[in-house]
Amino acid sequence: MITREPQIFDPPPTVFAAAGRGIIMACQGTGQALLMLLGAAAQAPHLFSRKNRDDVMRQLYLVGIKSLGVVSVVALFTGMILALQVGLELRRYGQENNIGTLVCISMLREMGPFMTGLVIAASVGSAIAAQMGTMTVAEEIAALDVMSIDPLRYLMMPRLVALAAMMPLLTVYTNLLGILGGAVVGATQLGISWEAYFDNAFRYAENKDLYVGLFKAFLFGLVIVTVACYQGFTATEGAVGVGRATRRTVIVSFLLILVVGYFVTRMFYQ
Repeated sequence: MITREPQIFDPPPTVFAAAGRGIIMACQGTGQALLMLLGAAAQAPHLFSRKNRDDVMRQLYLVGIKSLGVVSVVALFTGMILALQVGLELRRYGQENNIGTLVCISMLREMGPFMTGLVIAASVGSAIAAQMGTMTVAEEIAALDVMSIDPLRYLMMPRLVALAAMMPLLTVYTNLLGILGGAVVGATQLGISWEAYFDNAFRYAENKDLYVGLFKAFLFGLVIVTVACYQGFTATEGAVGVGRATRRTVIVSFLLILVVGYFVTRMFYQ
């Protein structure tokens, strides 16, 4: 007589179990990404060494100068769209002279850092994730560990410093071009003189609006480099994994920029 051992079947997965696993994995990934951010920030004192200084200057060029073209187009047309859409509605009530105030405050508080963050996340963030992911799947990161070279110091820290420094500067540039684009629309399509536009633009804008926008830009820079490096360092499965890491970097960066921007605005404007 042949006896068979009883078979033990795992219970079928449920929606709640899948959601729980997803939440646990998201929390673990968030914790690891934050530890990477803190580890790279702790390497900042090594910034003044010659090798790190050269790497930072190279990243500053890539983030700032190489991104000016697309940032300029996005900033100019963001201001033009804001002025046109809001100006058409204000003209119905005879308040089109206030278009400068609305465009200026919108650019300083929200649209300037927001649009800059989206552009940098799509261009620089995806490039960082692709580069880090390629190095990971090619085992170059493991080789750095074998040679006792900290990847956070060698790879992440220069990019962290570059993005943290350049994001506020690019945001100021975006604000200026956006306000200028609104002035062009006001003068050519809404019949508002340049003097009236700029007088209303800067009369009611406060220093707080500028500082909050720059603080958002700084946080967005930290978010982009942290997400990009984390996705790159955890990439697997060769070229497919690199593409997946690049895609996740853009998606997660966009979502976090929206969430962080909302909570910063709520914190300062209650």
